[in-house]
Amino acid sequence: MTVTRRDLLAGLGASAGLAAAGPLWAGTTLGNLRIDTLSDGNLVLPGEFVFGPMPQEALAPIVQKYQLDRAALTPECNLTLLRDGDRVVLFDAGAGADFQPSAGKLLEAMDSLDLSPEDVTHVVVTHGHPDHIWGLLDDFGDPLFAEATHLIGAKELDYWRDPNTVDTIGAERQAFAVGAKRRLEAVDDLLATFQDGEEILTGVLAHASFGHTPGHMAFELRHGSEALMVVGDAIGNHHVAFERPGWPSGSDQDAETAAATRLRLLDQITTEDMRLIGFHLPGGLGRVARQGEGYVFLPEND
Repeated sequence: MTVTRRDLLAGLGASAGLAAAGPLWAGTTLGNLRIDTLSDGNLVLPGEFVFGPMPQEALAPIVQKYQLDRAALTPECNLTLLRDGDRVVLFDAGAGADFQPSAGKLLEAMDSLDLSPEDVTHVVVTHGHPDHIWGLLDDFGDPLFAEATHLIGAKELDYWRDPNTVDTIGAERQAFAVGAKRRLEAVDDLLATFQDGEEILTGVLAHASFGHTPGHMAFELRHGSEALMVVGDAIGNHHVAFERPGWPSGSDQDAETAAATRLRLLDQITTEDMRLIGFHLPGGLGRVARQGEGYVFLPEND
């Protein structure tokens, strides 16, 4: 089965025979904070969804170096879980059951930690794409994390709530807009918003990382002098996003702004010697090193 760009953007892109990631998780600590990366499975993406607008001749050796299949990329989906005393903070909610069959494995991963949705005290949203928020609802369309405060950047919430978004986002992404609006409306009573630069929870600082979506947010987790950046999809893969962060990606809604965001984040993370967790990076957790004209991702959870 060939996965097309339209299949993906309609939320139909499942490829038979491609195994989903299991409910694996790996943990680390930041002072007295416990941080785990939880697998929600993986996506199946046509390569052109990412590579389409890039300089193709210069791209070819990178594709070869990382042994990428341009017909079907299968990026992991890794959510971040922070535990600190009574707080159980989940960054994003995964894809749920309605996006791609290879994703939506979060509850299995949580079960491996003896956690249930009722244990989650806060859900922090990086942005409103399907693999990040379609898991907010259960099989009956009710809030899955019903005991949790749901936090989302004000600009991101306004974008998905805007009735004009479905008409301006582009035909191929209209399903994203419809799905995001419905889910955010369903959790409206649980929602609170924040702005760039706010400490939304103790030790959790919001950083505007616009471009992938209009209001995308990253989060700096800090304990004393130690820090880790949860980058969501602002750094969306382990290959081109590091090797050539200034290149446009077809996965970003505003490619120029997203490239500037990547460059800024990578510079900050390396300059301050921070670790990072990326939603689609192998194992989620790792470090960044400068290499030639760009950077390289050094995973800690291989």
